Amino acid sequence: MIKKERVVTVESLRDGKGSVEIHHILEANELMGHGTMYARVIVHPHSSIGWHQHVGNTEPYYILKGVGTFVDNDGTKTDVYPGDVCTIEVGQWHSMENNTDEDMEMIAIIINEEAK
Repeated sequence: MIKKERVVTVESLRDGKGSVEIHHILEANELMGHGTMYARVIVHPHSSIGWHQHVGNTEPYYILKGVGTFVDNDGTKTDVYPGDVCTIEVGQWHSMENNTDEDMEMIAIIINEEAK
């Protein structure tokens, strides 16, 4: 089966600033209970994904393009670059900021702690 990605632009994602473009690669129903999202995410210049918690799941980010600032569970801010992987444990908080004038792209997958 071949399908096209579904693209959604979200303003103020998770109470962040600006806009984020989500290119859904697989939808929740296609992840067979193992997760809820597998997507290429574009964080536009001077935009962010707001501070949020993952209860019962985790969400690693794999940076593809640009520079972002990952805000970890303890509030630590770390600049991230292509090839970096940002991980959090189940129950932790995190956010992502793009404080540059260029798009920042990453792969994000939300994985359930237990298959549902």
